[in-house]
Amino acid sequence: MPIVRNLGRAASQLLQSSGCGCGVSLVPVRAIGVSPRQVASDASFHSVTFSESDHPRVLITGGLGQLGVGLAKLLRKRFGKNNVILSDIRKPADNVFYSGPFIFADILDYKNLREIVVNNRITWLFHYSALLSAVGEANVPLARAVNITGLHNVLDIAAEHNLRLFVPSTIGAFGPTSPRDPTPDLCIQRPRTIYGVSKVHAELMGEYYHYRYGLDFRCLRYPGIISADSQPGGGTTDYAVQIFHDAIKTGKFKCYLRPDTRLPMMYLDDCLKATLEVMEAPAEALTMRTYNISAMSFTPEELAQEVQKYVPELQVTYNVDQVRQAIADSWPMNFDDSNARRDWGWKHDYDLSELVTTMFSYLGSDSRIAQAN
Repeated sequence: MPIVRNLGRAASQLLQSSGCGCGVSLVPVRAIGVSPRQVASDASFHSVTFSESDHPRVLITGGLGQLGVGLAKLLRKRFGKNNVILSDIRKPADNVFYSGPFIFADILDYKNLREIVVNNRITWLFHYSALLSAVGEANVPLARAVNITGLHNVLDIAAEHNLRLFVPSTIGAFGPTSPRDPTPDLCIQRPRTIYGVSKVHAELMGEYYHYRYGLDFRCLRYPGIISADSQPGGGTTDYAVQIFHDAIKTGKFKCYLRPDTRLPMMYLDDCLKATLEVMEAPAEALTMRTYNISAMSFTPEELAQEVQKYVPELQVTYNVDQVRQAIADSWPMNFDDSNARRDWGWKHDYDLSELVTTMFSYLGSDSRIAQAN
């Protein structure tokens, strides 16, 4: 099967060359195809509910991406170390491996994933395995396999075993015909990347499984996520992480987007907090299955000006990558997240100035920063 061999080689190359991005975990393509399980037409599933003394048993797929490790840390504090299993297909760093349960899980291997859910009595599943926008455009067949076939496996297993399922979506789920300023929860969605198309597919399939089978599916559309804990890797919004590393290491930053490109952004801690809050929200409080969430919106120029308060000599140049710029120009400039704020009390903690201060405090005190302070 030439296509399987080619996709396998592509996966191997990407695993060696790309860093971790928002929810990214590259999965080897060795089980492409439909799920071996078909949901019965008369099936009816209902999510497990928990008392305060009965914690959920959690599995995180794609756990070595930007969000998985941080989410595992947050959930282990809340539910206990041994109740949260981190999984991926890559070898974790020692500090991750010894911080709590870790297991190999390939989302394209239906049988293996099902065994993990059964053997570990999983009740909540956070599905973070996906290829991001720029990486996905470079390898559409691989992105289609990971982002869509993998999702189908997860949906079937979650429905069969009564799991509460969280699948993240993205600003990339919107397209150039969507209203951009602000972008509401419900509007036209015609994305022009395989990443965006796969996320719209995930939103609609999750909602379908909820109404058809009673699956407790929950989804948040993340803005660009900024974290000091990971290197940028494949996302269109990753410039907002790279600028901090370059400011500290070289004092020079080359941005691949135009200086006036406005996009919604969020600090990692806010993102993780929102994810836990929507998962813990009472089902009756949720008026929809997919919500926008947001914290701030800025341009590369505005971010650079804030960074230069700490590194005044930072030199910023713009060398526009037409592929990433086209992607950014099709995305929202601002998210309307009023439904999330109303339904389950979403409220962000970090604005732009607090974000920059926090990033520099985590990335260390370079002599330039110490001088500026």
